[in-house]
Amino acid sequence: MHTAGVIGLSIPSSRELFQTLTPFNLLASAAIVLHFQKDKTSSYFVFIGVAALVGYAVEVIGVSTGQLFGNYQYGETLGIQVLDVPLVIGVNWVLLVYLSGCFASYFSKSVVVRALLGAAVMTMLDVLIEPVAVQFDFWQWEFGEIPMQNYLAWFIVAFILHLFFQKLGFQKNNLVAVRLLYIQALFFGALNLF
Repeated sequence: MHTAGVIGLSIPSSRELFQTLTPFNLLASAAIVLHFQKDKTSSYFVFIGVAALVGYAVEVIGVSTGQLFGNYQYGETLGIQVLDVPLVIGVNWVLLVYLSGCFASYFSKSVVVRALLGAAVMTMLDVLIEPVAVQFDFWQWEFGEIPMQNYLAWFIVAFILHLFFQKLGFQKNNLVAVRLLYIQALFFGALNLF
């Protein structure tokens, strides 16, 4: 899917079609990777619910006030919006925390170290995502510039969600998640070249 997306978004004649498929790609990626979670305990589902709600809430606050990430607004690419935020954004927060959290779990036994590493990985991924998001109308920044405030707030929110993720008692050794993290980095990295 991601290879087709890079090709389709890079060709002007197919770009619009592939932009409309973006929410479906996000939902399919989340469904596939979350399917491979080994022990789907109640704490696993609590994580999904809390991460989706917190992620969506911070985006609503961000869009309506400009106080968290800076002044930005969502475009049409990510689909149906409620309170000026696409519904799939909650899924995006779940997916990114889950991918980077599983990755971080391989490097330390310390919850705080894992949370810091996971938040750092998410922020590095956001550095790759931002120019692509603007180019393909996921969202737009005021004056066309991505503020440093965005990355700082992203790291702080990600760190809080990662602490929550790491403290919950479910397995975090999903190798499919780690592979999808690499794939997403390559996907957004490749699109930054075009």
